[in-house]
Amino acid sequence: MNEDTVVSDLADYTAFQRDLLWALSHDNTHNGRSLKTELDDYYGEDLDHGRLAQTLDALVEDDFVAKRARDERTPEYRLTEHGRRALSARQAWQAGHRGDTTSEEHS
Repeated sequence: MNEDTVVSDLADYTAFQRDLLWALSHDNTHNGRSLKTELDDYYGEDLDHGRLAQTLDALVEDDFVAKRARDERTPEYRLTEHGRRALSARQAWQAGHRGDTTSEEHS
């Protein structure tokens, strides 16, 4: 997998999906409740639990997130290596484009 492929891995994902990956990158594992709390705080609103669960399931299916059962009722989530590489490449791409202006824009 080349660097361009890793950068573009998250190009078609929503901001919510990328925010969820970012939240997962802060600690090794999270449960759904801790993720919901973190994103509720960030967005300043009470997010729908169903939306969060569906988004996590999609990210698991796409191999950005791994899911395991901590107990019978509590799944835990963590970024996969693929998820870490994709998020890191996305952040590097964003950092390279911050304040990126050309002289043509100022003419």
